[in-house]
Amino acid sequence: MSSLNTFGAILTHAIDLEASLRDYYDGLGNQDRSKASDKRRKKLERVRRENVVEITLEPIEGLDEADYAVDLDDTSTDGQTTIEQIATQFYQDVAPKINVRQAQRALEKCGKEHAALIS
Repeated sequence: MSSLNTFGAILTHAIDLEASLRDYYDGLGNQDRSKASDKRRKKLERVRRENVVEITLEPIEGLDEADYAVDLDDTSTDGQTTIEQIATQFYQDVAPKINVRQAQRALEKCGKEHAALIS
């Protein structure tokens, strides 16, 4: 059980999630979704780099990485929908907990992009 209790841990999880989804969709041959995930990953990396100075060290509570585990082995349509639902929920849960507005907006946008993929 890994806790998402800092700004860095949340952004690292988000970046890793997008990298995993990029590879997942690339393996499915869905280049549009793969490229979108890679674009989000790059944006989150930039946000993390640019906001390191602004990060406060106050802990973030109530988030656990296990709550956002995705099954990348399930390539079915239902599996893809479930992954997008989990990603959407992750971003909806973490964005309000971030006290850096630029990072918060980036996370909110990622969540909206994932929500738009749910059919």
